[in-house]
Amino acid sequence: MTDTLSTDLVHPADSADAAWWRHAVIYQIYPRSWADSDGDGVGDLPGVTARLEHLRDLGVDAVWFSPFYTSPQADAGYDVADYRDIDRLFGTLADADAMVARAHELGLKVIVDLVPNHTSDEHVWFQEALASAPGSPERNRYIFRDGRGPGGDEPPNDWHSVFGGAGWTRVTEADGTPGQWYLHLFDSKQPDLNWDNDEVHAEFESILRFWLDRGIDGFRVDVAHGLIKEPGLPDYDAELHILDGELKPGAPKPPMWDQDGVHEVYRAWRKILDGYGEPDRILCAEAWVRPQERAVRYVRPDEMHQTFNFDFLQSQWRAADLRAVIDSSLEAADSVGAPSTWVLSNHDTVRHASRLGLPVGERRPNGISADDPQPDRELGLRRARAASTLMLALPGSAYIYQGEELGLPDSTDMPAEFRQDPTFIRTQGKEIGRDGCRVPIPWVKDAPSFGFGPSDATWLPQPAVYGEYAVDQQVGVEGSTLELYRTLLRVRRERELGTGGLADLAGYGDDVVALVNTGQGEPTLVLTNLGAEPVALPEGSTVLVASGPLTEDGLVPTDTTVWATTS
Repeated sequence: MTDTLSTDLVHPADSADAAWWRHAVIYQIYPRSWADSDGDGVGDLPGVTARLEHLRDLGVDAVWFSPFYTSPQADAGYDVADYRDIDRLFGTLADADAMVARAHELGLKVIVDLVPNHTSDEHVWFQEALASAPGSPERNRYIFRDGRGPGGDEPPNDWHSVFGGAGWTRVTEADGTPGQWYLHLFDSKQPDLNWDNDEVHAEFESILRFWLDRGIDGFRVDVAHGLIKEPGLPDYDAELHILDGELKPGAPKPPMWDQDGVHEVYRAWRKILDGYGEPDRILCAEAWVRPQERAVRYVRPDEMHQTFNFDFLQSQWRAADLRAVIDSSLEAADSVGAPSTWVLSNHDTVRHASRLGLPVGERRPNGISADDPQPDRELGLRRARAASTLMLALPGSAYIYQGEELGLPDSTDMPAEFRQDPTFIRTQGKEIGRDGCRVPIPWVKDAPSFGFGPSDATWLPQPAVYGEYAVDQQVGVEGSTLELYRTLLRVRRERELGTGGLADLAGYGDDVVALVNTGQGEPTLVLTNLGAEPVALPEGSTVLVASGPLTEDGLVPTDTTVWATTS
């Protein structure tokens, strides 16, 4: 460290009375895997309601629920058969109403998933489409096309499914003959809707109002960048990934992602939400879009409120990478007057406690099997705690995935016969899939299913090591990951870090991320050491919270983040 430290402002402070969503910390619940009330091995809404105090005590502002709608569960609920009802696997509409009411009593806002790119093939609309003739209004709600080649035996174009295999499936017509093909960018049981159809627009605007009228505070929009397809559905000779940045260098822009027409949809939705008055009801985009200048178009003032910062999630554990993505993210978001929305884990990615235990620079797969190189569990947790401590010091909003406050690793030894992700199934195991991050979480070490439910049943097997991470093993335990998160969220709120300005702190060298969050008053120093040698805090510093123990002489060791005040 040099003797002189200097700061360079990269983000101005937000208003002290900024809208709640500009600085909120939101917790994601994957309903299948949070709490099971009836012992069938699947989490449910009564189970959620019974454990909402955990989130109040944790200190989050809101909770986002992955889908709980009526569904055949081909993609764990992201294949919706009825957007206005609850799947019996999870409970009833009355259970949902009771859960929302209890959350509001505890001061928690409620955000639900909305899946507008596709429905289930068991949705009444798709069943009507199958029973109708080509060219009918019923088929026009989806993307049906005649096939190519003799007899229409070839798909209409060469698009792939994100889950592996072809992106088209041929139907059998009512007379028993081979018929048209329908597009499904995901599983064959998830036909894509046709957003060039006004009836589709009207239906989803009605769905928004249905849930807003029930007191819902917002919507996380699944595959928000995928609704509109390029006219003519041109061929696209590249493996399809949900994220543009995973394509081969020089590959053309995918004709199924990030088309300009999606923004008209969200402007209409924003008007509906704004019509409900205070407090703000919000939209959060799952938009895997690059570069950042295009990603922030989703959060212009008349569109969505938040969009997940996936560049931050995917950043390598290197100081230069982290500094660059933080600075560029804030610059891009500031250009449209939006907050950045930070995230490190979710139901589609390897948990960061495992991901960061892999060698730096190694590709982060969407799953890890027993045959793959295994993460270093101790290293991964240490880095995960440091990464979360850094993230929660940044201005803007942030999302926490269930179990990350416990330091949960992915399940990396799950036998193939238990895997249910359609990615694993459609690729014949070439892609491991996302089951490892979706395993039911542990509440009580010495209880059936680690307290997940009253029986030993769990829809995915829990690793034996999960007992060590159970809530009852961490509550009140100094230094536990759960108590670290509780402290971080308390201090974040007390020091108003979510609305603070941010400056880079120079003078620490290439292996340290050093920042100053101005809060709304006394600045907070945030220092993450990614180098091999311990580093010193500025003279006169007082540590507020640290992701791990400091050295005996008060230095910040490697893979550790500290928040401190300076005199």
